[in-house]
Amino acid sequence: MAASRNHFQHNWRFPRRATSRTFLCGLLLFSLGLISLFTGHVASDIEWYSQHVMERPLYSTPASGHRAQIDIWKSKHSKFFYGCSERSHHFAPAVHERFSNGYLLIATSGGLNQQRTGITDAVVVARILNATLVVPELDHYSFWKDDSDFSNIFDVDWFILALSKDVTIVKRVPDKVMRSMEKPPYTMRVPRRSVPEYYLDQVLPILLRRTVVQLTKFDYRLSNILDKELQKLRCRVNFHALRYVKPIREIGQKIVKKTRKMSPRFIAVHLRFEPDMLAFSGCYYGGGDKERSELTKIRKQWPNLPETSPAEERKRGKCPLTPHEMGLMLRALGFGNDTLLYIASGEIYGGEETLRPLRELFPNFYTKEMLAGQEMKPFLSFSSQLAAIDYIVCNESDVFVTNNNGNMAKLLAGQRRYMGHKRTIRPNAKKLSSLFMARSTMDWETFSKKVKACQKDFMGESEEMKPGKGEFLEFPYSCVCQAPPSVYNDSSNQTNLNAGLNDLRPERMVSIQSIVYNEGVVNVTRV
Repeated sequence: MAASRNHFQHNWRFPRRATSRTFLCGLLLFSLGLISLFTGHVASDIEWYSQHVMERPLYSTPASGHRAQIDIWKSKHSKFFYGCSERSHHFAPAVHERFSNGYLLIATSGGLNQQRTGITDAVVVARILNATLVVPELDHYSFWKDDSDFSNIFDVDWFILALSKDVTIVKRVPDKVMRSMEKPPYTMRVPRRSVPEYYLDQVLPILLRRTVVQLTKFDYRLSNILDKELQKLRCRVNFHALRYVKPIREIGQKIVKKTRKMSPRFIAVHLRFEPDMLAFSGCYYGGGDKERSELTKIRKQWPNLPETSPAEERKRGKCPLTPHEMGLMLRALGFGNDTLLYIASGEIYGGEETLRPLRELFPNFYTKEMLAGQEMKPFLSFSSQLAAIDYIVCNESDVFVTNNNGNMAKLLAGQRRYMGHKRTIRPNAKKLSSLFMARSTMDWETFSKKVKACQKDFMGESEEMKPGKGEFLEFPYSCVCQAPPSVYNDSSNQTNLNAGLNDLRPERMVSIQSIVYNEGVVNVTRV
């Protein structure tokens, strides 16, 4: 055998001929060119599909020859991405109420957007437990003291119907079930960031035994990292099923239309410079003993907050920018003083005096109260409903600017990524803080250049979103797909791609018979 192998090797090597290296290179290049000619148009799509089949950890951004100057109004890559939260074929249908493991009651906690995350996770937990979800209760006792119920803010019927294929949802526990119970519903609070196994091991046995279980203080009680199909369910809840009631949608759209009449494009700024935010942050803004006394009093409602150093918190980037700093950042990025600013905010700490520097930088300065006038009157006593109106306008803006990444900022950033990476700017407060302190030592051109450098990776570009980064609802990587080249090279195809998502915008709502999620497009059957 060894002899035979040696004989074969000998014959393979003999006779040896001198071959021109140039000839070999030319032959190789010719072969590659021939292959490229016939298969090149297929290769790009193959690469795209391989990304999806292999589930690469980060979807790619179409390459460009050099780094072009950023468009402050719109990401140049926005057309390459779209929301894709459709159910897979192996995701089992919802369990009928009659055959479910019991009824799950949810008591949410916090302000509107904190409660919104709780509602989203409540649906997923009900799915994990094969339970029937009762429409969640909203928090009436938090700092905001809003007694709005779920039905005062969200369209209950739409919520139930939109999720009917995923989870069975009812408005209340049936009377006959309540009468048959020997004890009141069992109440418990699960730990923060609990994994599905915790619910199966600790909650499910009680649910099976007691039929009705209530989970209290339900905010961030589910792990941020879940199976891909459960993450997609989160997206279907948050980006589609949680639709605001008609009066809120209508006034939100009126404000948007009025804004668009004054300017073809506008910026929405979520200032988040309210007393509760400043107190919670532990930061100091130069208001002397009066400020310290007022914010310390508010801070006492969170007894477990640690003592902090305001100077250290600012260095760490944990302090919200002042309205003046926000205005300086936007002007430095390149937005002119004729830009229309919509300010989404509650009570600003310091009132008009605090806002004056921002008004001077951007005279076209508006709030919902200024734009809606007397039409705002029915909502003025309900902070959550006011927040919902701001949410609608901010989501429709050309550019959304956050401040101190709170619940509303995270949810809107995620939804805007889902809707095609609409421009969303988050201040890089850690780097900007030292820059603002040194503002008087540099000319405007230098300051502007440094601000742009600080904000390089904080402008809402697609490459900022990585699996496992931050909160899932802020970075919904499982629910954002990259369009194949054959789609994004054709503008008409891109328009069709987003048509389903447009159907679910508040101003285009119609009566719905069924909702089908397919190939990233939401298909709606109208009655």
